[in-house]
Amino acid sequence: MIEDMVSGNGGSGYAMDQTCLYEVKELRRVTEEKANKRRRMVQEQRDVPKGHNCSLSNIRMVLLGYRRSGKTSIRNNIFGRENIGLKRTSQSAKTQSEVAGNVITVIDTPGWWKTLAVRDTAELDKQEILHSICLCPPGPHALLLALRLDMPFRDEEMKSLEEHMGLLGETAWKHTILLFTHGDLLGDLTVEQYIESEGKDLKLLVAKCRNRYHVLNNENLLDGGQVTELFKKVEEMVAKNEGLYYEMHPRTYKEVRRKWRLMEKKSKMRLKVKPRRSINSVKGAGQYLTELSLVLLGYGEAGKTSASNTILGTTDFGFKRTSLCVKRKGEVEGRLLTVIDTPGWWKRLPVEEMPQFIKQEILQSVSLIPPCPVSFLLVIRLDSSFQEEEKRAVKDHMDLFGDMVWKQTIVLFTCGDWLGDRTIELYIESEVGCQMPENKLELTISALTRPRLSWKTGRLCR
Repeated sequence: MIEDMVSGNGGSGYAMDQTCLYEVKELRRVTEEKANKRRRMVQEQRDVPKGHNCSLSNIRMVLLGYRRSGKTSIRNNIFGRENIGLKRTSQSAKTQSEVAGNVITVIDTPGWWKTLAVRDTAELDKQEILHSICLCPPGPHALLLALRLDMPFRDEEMKSLEEHMGLLGETAWKHTILLFTHGDLLGDLTVEQYIESEGKDLKLLVAKCRNRYHVLNNENLLDGGQVTELFKKVEEMVAKNEGLYYEMHPRTYKEVRRKWRLMEKKSKMRLKVKPRRSINSVKGAGQYLTELSLVLLGYGEAGKTSASNTILGTTDFGFKRTSLCVKRKGEVEGRLLTVIDTPGWWKRLPVEEMPQFIKQEILQSVSLIPPCPVSFLLVIRLDSSFQEEEKRAVKDHMDLFGDMVWKQTIVLFTCGDWLGDRTIELYIESEVGCQMPENKLELTISALTRPRLSWKTGRLCR
């Protein structure tokens, strides 16, 4: 086939435009010159003046970064482990062991979505990041900021990263080392060539870290040399910081610990409280229903379609965005279920700004309900924050069905696997914006995980 193609091209090969080829070569030459200049500059900055050396026998480090940046792999690399606990870190985890004659403490933290603003990150994740500092008192010597080498770094990522690092205050940059993961993908290129070729945003990030960076090879996790070099860079940074470690303001530190204890206390209290039954409840009202209708409501990308598939144990609802009401039936544990998926609304958009045909389609779901008991499932994602705008949008859209809809509504939290070992009640207590309207009845709460259902009951905070 190749020979036929060459023959069809008159025997000629591919020839690149000479002007374009010259520009590529020139760009490569300039990048290499800048990379060499950066390497020399960084090496000069690493030189610690005599009398300022700092040898640490106990090194404390906190891992930070967006999801899938390789934080857990870094932890394994530091402790010489291979492919251990590579699932998503849902809560701050402390690992301590002796490495190369030093006592090493590493705190792994939950990551944020790569381009998501800090306001959209779940409050519980933000609290976990702050709480991580409390897990290695009196404070970490280094904040290791993980960044993948095999993905572009643009303005969106930079804004998100700055906002999330801002949780720790401006002084955090003084103690931060940029830690590049997947260094094996560089091949024969140097990390300086990568930095110079990637653009202004990465250069700005490197500058904020005082030109401190390190590369870890994920294909060679058991190479102790690259870890020893990392420890050396941490000691050099501490020496430049005159022996100081990262430390929260005492008032902030005290407030973080107080808020964390309060969240845990309130979540345990919530766990003990049973949902309040209706005043019309009578003996036998909790009987087993052989037939039931479920109407799923919520903002776009809340997980309504996935939840519908999970409830029926099928893929009949597909995986595309729901633009029209979809009705499916099935039998689950001897119970005949009718499940209706509805179009979602914009997460923060007032109901007045929603197209009329979407409002009509959402209301159309009621006409599809067969004559049997019905429950409205208000679907909310667990892995993002629930702010005042979301609360208003939920209230306005639910009120399309009238005030009585709240009596038959259950909050269904999706992405329950994001919780890890934490309880749904802890998430609720962490979200300052999760209060429902005062005049609404208390709602039952459920958490939906994949691939199975996990029901957690309680009352939504009022």
